[in-house]
Amino acid sequence: MNYFMYSIAAGMIGLIFAYFLASGITKEHPGNERMREIASYIHEGAMAFLHREYRYLVVFMAIVFSVLTICIGWKTAICFLGGALCSVLAGYFGMRVATKANVRTTEAARQGMSKAIKIAFSGGAVMGMSVAGLGVVGLGTLFILFSQDITAITGFGLGASSIALFARVGGGIYTKAADVGADLVGKIEAGIPEDDPRNPAVIADNVGDNVGDVAGMGADLFESYVGASISALTLGAILYQHGEGIIFPFALSACGVLACIIGVLIGRESKGDNPQAALNLGTYVAGGITMVAAGFLSQMIFGDLNAFWALTAGLVAGMAIGKVTEIYTSGDHSHVRKIAKSAETGPATTIISGLAVGMYSTMWPMIFMVVGMLASFYAMGGAQDAMLGLYGIALAAVGMLSTTGITVAVDAYGPISDNAGGIAEMAGLPHSVREVTDKLDAVGNTTAAIAKGFAIGSAALTALALFASYAQAVELKTINLLEPTTLAGLLLGAMIPFVFAAMTMEAVGAAAFEMIEEVRRQFREIPGLLEGTAKADYKKCVDISTGAALNKMLVPGGLAVVLPVLVGLLLGAGALAGFIAGAVVTGVLVAIFMANAGGAWDNAKKYIEGGAHGGKGSSAHMAAVVGDTVGDPFKDTSGPAMNILIKLMTIVALVFAPVILSYGGLFLKLIK
Repeated sequence: MNYFMYSIAAGMIGLIFAYFLASGITKEHPGNERMREIASYIHEGAMAFLHREYRYLVVFMAIVFSVLTICIGWKTAICFLGGALCSVLAGYFGMRVATKANVRTTEAARQGMSKAIKIAFSGGAVMGMSVAGLGVVGLGTLFILFSQDITAITGFGLGASSIALFARVGGGIYTKAADVGADLVGKIEAGIPEDDPRNPAVIADNVGDNVGDVAGMGADLFESYVGASISALTLGAILYQHGEGIIFPFALSACGVLACIIGVLIGRESKGDNPQAALNLGTYVAGGITMVAAGFLSQMIFGDLNAFWALTAGLVAGMAIGKVTEIYTSGDHSHVRKIAKSAETGPATTIISGLAVGMYSTMWPMIFMVVGMLASFYAMGGAQDAMLGLYGIALAAVGMLSTTGITVAVDAYGPISDNAGGIAEMAGLPHSVREVTDKLDAVGNTTAAIAKGFAIGSAALTALALFASYAQAVELKTINLLEPTTLAGLLLGAMIPFVFAAMTMEAVGAAAFEMIEEVRRQFREIPGLLEGTAKADYKKCVDISTGAALNKMLVPGGLAVVLPVLVGLLLGAGALAGFIAGAVVTGVLVAIFMANAGGAWDNAKKYIEGGAHGGKGSSAHMAAVVGDTVGDPFKDTSGPAMNILIKLMTIVALVFAPVILSYGGLFLKLIK
């Protein structure tokens, strides 16, 4: 019991630290009156979106709670609510502070780089520590409350996954509808700069950065964090009669939270004008402390270092995937520069080149995932006992996510810095301030791309571990691809990520169309707007993004919950196993392809804006803007949502495993 209590205590310390950081940010100066006015638009728009989104989600949560109570049990239903509530709270806390940290980062940029880094990093860390703290506290509390009932605890993962999918899809649609509308009409048609206050969609665009990349990414990694722990707990409970397999994930999570606190403190207090160095320092410190703790815990709890090596395999694989993501999406490397070069011959070649880069970028991450998976499998003793090996894969996912607190902090730093630059532009601050915020933002683009790669890698390992737990729950020893129903499930599952991507891309396109028409209308009908003598109607554009995001997120999100249960009930447990396997394989590939292609297009545009190939206003720049516009829903809506899709469908299968085991295969029974 002590280990579980220590884990909860560590989570509480993480939440107290988040409160400490938030209080410090609030005390900083928010700038002049114009800066405060712009920041209030962003803050109010972001919080209004969250409040409206949560009203939709309350209905969804009530329906699922009722279904779980009737079909599975009240304990699982309570855990579902707990997971959903923790995810909601993490998003709320993170968004609230991020939209206060942005303007204070802008004001700090007047004084130089060092203080601006500190505030932006601290703002991101509030989200990061909220995710890690609520994950550990929520899971540990319910685990003790329900007397270590592993079956009930899977409901916590379902709640986290459900909210994450809606947050990711809704946030992605919101941010890209605004971004596409602002870019196509503002940059290309009107020829005005990014973040120009004359653009009616500019506030919605800045709100979208927070909605998509703070709340959305936080919910994504919260769900991975919880899902990895649940998969390890499920397999550990089966393998270890004395509880070692359950104690270890909790103990490691506690150490990870404390390590992230130390990493944040060191990273934000580092002096100098290099934001990347500060972020890297904090990340490496947190990772190093966690790995030392993992070695100590492995020896103390299991009596050997097998668990440590399995964890290390996951962590190294995650770092390798992040590095490959940087290579394919950073303007410092050849892939992005090739896209920039292709922009000289127009939008078509820009898009062709970006698609090729995205496809190439799937190779090395998949190889690293395979190596990490096999290494963790055999490190834990998979050659002697396959179940031990599967537990090793679950630990690899736990290891990859053990420093989630600082991973989310580094990612959330990006939109805070981006907003800071936007506020500086809209408030007409001196060029020296914008130079500082541009440097902050450039690093944020790289950290965002790396975080997306990290999220994809952790999603794959988490889904594999949950898949193994599902196979145990429905008593599947093997998955026979020669069985027609299993093969049918495999093909259906492989199809789902493509359909899901199409639905979310289409949603962005429809919302962007409405946004484009509104921006054009305002330019046409508001006298003096383009001349800068009249004020744009920002609220109307915020309302368009909000309404489109909420209305169009429901069908994709609902399908992800319903389809696994439907396949299992109609075709049986084996077919559902095939369905999940197909969805995981294609989902991971589509996620990597879309995220990296979109990131590469984005940074090719920025590379040209830096002066290459004619610079801003050149024909190459116009072509790159088109490529970036195509890539926006790739990297910020459809691609990232794949991570959650595959995990959500897998945990739905695990939660409903008792129902599938008892009643699955109704269609087969009917035709027989």
